Amino acid sequence: MSEDTIRDWTVERLGRRGDGVAFDAAGQRALAARVLPGEVIAGAPVEGRIADPKIVTPSPERIRSACPHYRACGGCALMHASDGFVAGWKAGLVTSALAAQGIVAEVSGISTSPIRSRRRAVLSGKRTKKGALVGFHARASDVIVDLQDCLVLRPAIQAALPFLRELVTAGGSRQAELSIAVTETPQGLDLAVKGGKPMEPGLFAALSALSESGDLARLDWDGEPITRRPPALTMGRAQVVPPPGGFLQATREGEAALVTAVRDILKDAGRIADLFAGCGTFTLPLAEQAEVDAFEGLAAPLAALDSAWRKTATLKRVASHVRDLAKRPLQPDELAPYDAIVIDPPRAGAEPQAVELARSGVQRLAWVSCDPVTFARDARILAEGGYQLRRLYVVDQFRWSAHVETVAEFARR
Repeated sequence: MSEDTIRDWTVERLGRRGDGVAFDAAGQRALAARVLPGEVIAGAPVEGRIADPKIVTPSPERIRSACPHYRACGGCALMHASDGFVAGWKAGLVTSALAAQGIVAEVSGISTSPIRSRRRAVLSGKRTKKGALVGFHARASDVIVDLQDCLVLRPAIQAALPFLRELVTAGGSRQAELSIAVTETPQGLDLAVKGGKPMEPGLFAALSALSESGDLARLDWDGEPITRRPPALTMGRAQVVPPPGGFLQATREGEAALVTAVRDILKDAGRIADLFAGCGTFTLPLAEQAEVDAFEGLAAPLAALDSAWRKTATLKRVASHVRDLAKRPLQPDELAPYDAIVIDPPRAGAEPQAVELARSGVQRLAWVSCDPVTFARDARILAEGGYQLRRLYVVDQFRWSAHVETVAEFARR
C-alpha cells in the first residue's frame, strides 16, 4: 500500500509536542495533529505525517475549540482536548521523563493559568501590500497567521493588535519579518522589536508619535529605546523594571504558583543561592525571609534586580553575581555556605551545575524547569549524588501548548 493511500489509523498516544502517534492495520506509523489517544482517524500520510486527519471515532475527551484561528495557527496544539485531559497529559510528560531516568515520582499538584492570561508573548509581524500581519506562525511554517481574536493573550495585548499592525507598517519592510516581544505592565505595554528598519530621525519621530497614540510604557527598537514610563513589575514587595525583551514568566498566575512552591520548599532557609536568577522572580520574594545571592549570566537583568532590591527597604541582603553557570558552575566549596538552592535553568537544563550540586553538601534544592527531558536528566544526576525527589509540582502557564513547567523539591537522603 502506498504512503499516500487514504486509510484508517488508530491514535496510540500523543508525542511530546502534542502530535498524535497513530498506526494503521499493517502497523505503519504516522503523526497527526489535533487528535487524541484512542481516536480512529482517516487520512493519507505524506512523509510520515497526516496533514488533515478526518476524525472517524472521536475521543470522549474531544471538545470544540472556540478559537477561530486554531486550525491554522501554530501557537496552540491542544485546544481540541478537555482541560482534565490536558492537565493529566502534561503531568504525564513529567513523570514519564523521570521514569525513563529510573525515578518514580507522583505529582503533588498542578496549576493551570486561565484563559486570556498571557501577559508576555513574542509575536511576528510583516508588512504587506495592504498593511501588515501580526500574529503567531502557522504550524511548521513561516506564514504568519494574522490574529483577530486570541484566547491566550491578555485583553490589553489583544486590544493592541491594530496598533501593532500600524507599528509594523511604519517600521517594517516587505522583505524582513519583525519579532515583537510584548509585555503587559501596570504602566502600559512594554515592546521590544527586532528586525525593523534602521533608526533615523524620520522613523524616530514616527515611532515616538505611535508610542503616544498607543499609550506605550516603553518601545525598544533594535536596541534604541523610546520610553515614556518605566514599565515596573511587582516581584514580592519589590518593583522591577526589566531590560527590554528580558525573560519574564508568561502569566501572573503561573509566576505566583512557581513562587509559592519555591517559598514553601525553602521556607526555613536562612541563606539561599538563586542560580539563573534573571531579574529576580525568586530572589526578591525569597529576600523577604532570607539572605540571597543571585547568580545570572547576563548583566542587564541582574542590574534590574539589584536596583529593585536597593529601592525596597524591608528586604534582607541580596548580592548579585554575573556568572555563566553553564561554563562556570558553582563548585562544592562555593555552595557550602548556603542552606538551600533555587535553580531555574533555561530549556537546555543545567547538567554542569547538577554535577557540582551532586558533589556538594547542600541539604535542600528547589529545582524549577521548563523542559521535562532535561529536568529528568539533571534529576538523575542529583539522585546518583544522594538527593531524593520529595515533592513535584506541575505549572501550566502555556495553556493549550505542549510546554510544561515543574517545581521539584530535592533533599539529601
